Amino acid sequence: MASSALARLKKAANLQPIKRVVTLGNGDTFEFYATALTMAERERAQKMPGGDDANGFALNLLVTKATDSAGQRLFQAGEIAELKNEVLDSDLQAMMLAIITNPEEAETDMKSAEKGAK
Repeated sequence: MASSALARLKKAANLQPIKRVVTLGNGDTFEFYATALTMAERERAQKMPGGDDANGFALNLLVTKATDSAGQRLFQAGEIAELKNEVLDSDLQAMMLAIITNPEEAETDMKSAEKGAK
């Protein structure tokens, strides 16, 4: 049986998919869903090819965690090269940031992200 401390932590963890909204460079919005990051998911993404670098790690998380409203994965591991080569870096960075931030911070507006980078 789980300790009361562990039970409290598990109860506090919201592992339900949360809607993430990213404003793309062309002004369109891209919506997807993802659960909050767990330590096990972080470890798996780090062990995947490219996971030893920050961008590769975040891209691995995006590919493995981003789903549609029905819970179907949006991307496959075999699409990583295509994402890297055929999607604007700023759009990809915004989606990756939405995956690794707290759900309360999930809506990422590229304009505010760019202001923070300056």
